[in-house]
Amino acid sequence: MRHAGIDIGSRSIELVVIEDGEVVVSRQSESGYNPVERVQELIADISFDKVMATGYGRASLEIAFDYPTITEIKAYGTGAATLHPGVRGILDIGGQDTKVISLNENGKVFKFEMNDKCAAGTGKFLELMAVSLGYQQSTLGLEALKGQEGIEINSMCAVFAESEVTSLLAKGCLRADIALAVHQSVCRRAVGMIKRQDLKTPILFAGGVANNACMIHLLKQTFGDDLIVPTSPQFVGAYGAAVLAGFL
Repeated sequence: MRHAGIDIGSRSIELVVIEDGEVVVSRQSESGYNPVERVQELIADISFDKVMATGYGRASLEIAFDYPTITEIKAYGTGAATLHPGVRGILDIGGQDTKVISLNENGKVFKFEMNDKCAAGTGKFLELMAVSLGYQQSTLGLEALKGQEGIEINSMCAVFAESEVTSLLAKGCLRADIALAVHQSVCRRAVGMIKRQDLKTPILFAGGVANNACMIHLLKQTFGDDLIVPTSPQFVGAYGAAVLAGFL
């Protein structure tokens, strides 16, 4: 049987279809202003027997198609534990929020912390900083790796940090140095959340920001080989939802 998982985030939608435990379809689209329409486009030419929706916009699929839903916490927990058995923690930095999730020795979620009150420390924060620095979001991490330490971004509020970046540029600071400082501020916030939750290792790094080379580099300075970055970190939630669809 083919089981589908759909993860509707604030910035993107991921679709995964698994059959006999193997991924046979994986697709991604921007969420846009009408995510239900985007989902219809993603699934238009594929078939599946069961489906589970998760993510920020999961309720829209429940209303539109009567799809069953699951929280992203459980979806990410299931996805991480299935992809990498033995993982004990998850750091998910997405477009709108940051989550740290603790898993027990059986791979089950038993506590979590989520920052969803503001853009601080999220993909949206990095996107805004990329615009302020004149970089493409896709290359921000690579440019930051060229930077030298010595600058500190003191504000984690996206609005105030943007003003701080503008001020640093006016003082003649190099863009790459500022970009590195921006990533360091996001990393400090993420590590702080991990320590508050007392996450055990290894920790799986998921979400779109897990594709950012500088974030991986900085987190590995703290966690070393105990930080696992899957091949497609943005699909972990959709994969977990697809696995859970098999239990319907």
